[in-house]
Amino acid sequence: MNQHQSANTLGDWAYIAIAKHYKKILKHESKVLKDKDPEQLHQMRVGMRRLRSAIVGFAPALNLPIAVSDKNIAKIAKVLGKLRDIDVLQDTLITQYQPNLPAIEQKNLQAILKALKKQRKPAFKDVKRTLHSRRYVQFKTGLEAWLESPTYHRISSVKIQRVLPDLLLPQACSFLLHPGWLVGVEIKSGEIILAQEHSSPQMSSAEAKILHDLRKSAKKTRYNMELFPNFYGNLYDDYLKQITEVQEVLGNLQDSAVLIEFLASLSHEEPETYLPTLVKIIEKNRLIKLQEWQDLQKYFLHHRRQQELRAILQYPS
Repeated sequence: MNQHQSANTLGDWAYIAIAKHYKKILKHESKVLKDKDPEQLHQMRVGMRRLRSAIVGFAPALNLPIAVSDKNIAKIAKVLGKLRDIDVLQDTLITQYQPNLPAIEQKNLQAILKALKKQRKPAFKDVKRTLHSRRYVQFKTGLEAWLESPTYHRISSVKIQRVLPDLLLPQACSFLLHPGWLVGVEIKSGEIILAQEHSSPQMSSAEAKILHDLRKSAKKTRYNMELFPNFYGNLYDDYLKQITEVQEVLGNLQDSAVLIEFLASLSHEEPETYLPTLVKIIEKNRLIKLQEWQDLQKYFLHHRRQQELRAILQYPS
């Protein structure tokens, strides 16, 4: 019998999630410090994010050491995130864009990649410093002590099925209520009017920030739901896939914006003047992702689907 089969209570499932994500963090830690493969950093960062999500989601049941607080984990993850953002930018430029550029632009891009490499050195030093810091050591020591001898609040003894809707619904409803869904739509007589099919409106920086925050909400919702597919059916899996798609599409839109911003920061000239082909490709990809976003927006703004998702979460098997 595996852990999931023997887990009955809220506390059991909290322990499984925390142990799983911490194991993932430890698995990649030494390889991150060696700095040979960017994927190791990515996986460790994912582990930190999922651990943080589990700790927040299961908070009513958990009695954790102060060093294992959501705030502490967020500070560690933020440092990993800065380095990861540079790695993603570098990989995107090299693999997705460089092969499609004319020779002169490839030469200009080399100068940009050199500047990016220069930025990476201090970012890696920050990661190295963080993983040897007192904060990180106390985080690991505290969590390992808790895993060895876990302590909980009384509600941890309640069967998981009884409290599962209360764990999942708050984040799911926060996701559905997020103002990002209303970007580019009108509200008339209390009803939501969607934009014309596949229109591509110019988005303000404020709206872009709102959508970036919606992406974070989608990620939290996804992480929470991914803990409990055993308790639901195929419709649950379908909604989970759509929520993951929201996260990925909005992530691609954010990556495009960050890339243009980065290019603009390196020169007094506009990126269009020295990398016109690159800018056109980025804009083309952005329009494709905007269309995908509008399809997802239409999907989740449908009243029946919102009701269906809430109903699914209320009745675990």
